[in-house]
Amino acid sequence: MPSPVTAYDGSTGDAPARTRPGILRAPFTVRTWTDTIHLVLNLPVGIVGFTYAVVFIALGIGLTPLFLLGLPLIALTLLGSRAFGRMERARASALLDEHVRAPAPREHRPGWTGWIRAGLTDRTGWRASLYLFLQLPWGVFTFVVTTVLWATSLSAITYPLTQPLYRRADMPGALLSGDGPNEPGVDHYLAGPGLVSLTVAAGVVLFFATPWLVRGMANVDRVMVRGLLGPAFLSEQVRDLTVSRGAAVDTAASDLRRIERDLHDGAQARLVALAMDLGMAKENLNASQDTETARMVSSAHDEVKLALQELRDLARGIHPAVLTDRGLDAALSSIAARCTVPVRVEVDLPERPPAPIESVAYFCASELLTNVSKHARATHAWVTVGHENGRMYLIVADDGAGGAATGKGSGLAGLTERVRGVDGTLSVDSPEGGPTRVTVWLPL
Repeated sequence: MPSPVTAYDGSTGDAPARTRPGILRAPFTVRTWTDTIHLVLNLPVGIVGFTYAVVFIALGIGLTPLFLLGLPLIALTLLGSRAFGRMERARASALLDEHVRAPAPREHRPGWTGWIRAGLTDRTGWRASLYLFLQLPWGVFTFVVTTVLWATSLSAITYPLTQPLYRRADMPGALLSGDGPNEPGVDHYLAGPGLVSLTVAAGVVLFFATPWLVRGMANVDRVMVRGLLGPAFLSEQVRDLTVSRGAAVDTAASDLRRIERDLHDGAQARLVALAMDLGMAKENLNASQDTETARMVSSAHDEVKLALQELRDLARGIHPAVLTDRGLDAALSSIAARCTVPVRVEVDLPERPPAPIESVAYFCASELLTNVSKHARATHAWVTVGHENGRMYLIVADDGAGGAATGKGSGLAGLTERVRGVDGTLSVDSPEGGPTRVTVWLPL
């Protein structure tokens, strides 16, 4: 039976279910008064947010014709709108019990112009600015309606207690119409047992109805926070897919390390012991002059050593032990030592990368140095690893003939797919005649 389709609401889904209190308990619940506080605070928040968004965006638009000076201001304003969005999500979480996930971080683009372009195309910043723009009229409405509802209901309920104050001013009660006792004309006052009782009854009804009106306005606030300050639906899907893919990559890397460890501790250790036994048997047979048996044992010894070497190469191809034990620097140095071209390795990382990222970097460097040995006709190669803005880069360069193929079916195409599997990028600069430079960016 297919599962029912549920609409995405932008919340985390881990908040406790909201219960509906009874009519008689509604004015006395914590939720009613936290909703009330939130609605009253909408006005000052709306004034500050509306002023910020409108003034600076308008100023940026006005300065744009003047050598595009307004564009950086608009980008900076949208960044500030994101900060307002964080504060509003925190306010909604504290007062409305509405826990909304933060949207994805703003896209990182290198350079000053890249920063401006990323800011101007930041949909989250624009949605937050729209929220600030709408918050002022909505804040005026919620402030006025909320305060009037509570003030009217409470003043009506307590009217029998306040009516004597009017009598001290020579008035029988609250003035409903007219110009007052000191002016000529007909005045109508809220006085007499019937009107006073009706006023109290109306106040009681309004007092118990106000929490539901407050709750309705608070629900509008919840919708605004979810829709304008939370992650977009597609962004949330991308985030979930990224998390699930990261989990799959971590699991695959863990399985490869386990297979390599099992090969190293199991089959490889047994083959080493067998090779040692055959080596001692061969020495004993050579001493006994049994040439035919010695030849057969020697052949078996050579085959075991060959199988052992192939098993080591297989284990290294699955996941090298040196990478697990000593890290990326030592693993890259071991690749460079086996390369037929002199290779200079430089690694500058503040800490060890995550295992999946480390593994991808290792195999990229291994494949690229293999290409250098086989195809580049180079005399020197360089491997550089560093970090910048929370990302790790791997650069493999050589002084060879260039012209590296990047089309479908090539080794570089396979590396590109491997790198994309962990949200990385691979770029190739290899003109005919060389040199070749391959740059891999990986997240940390």
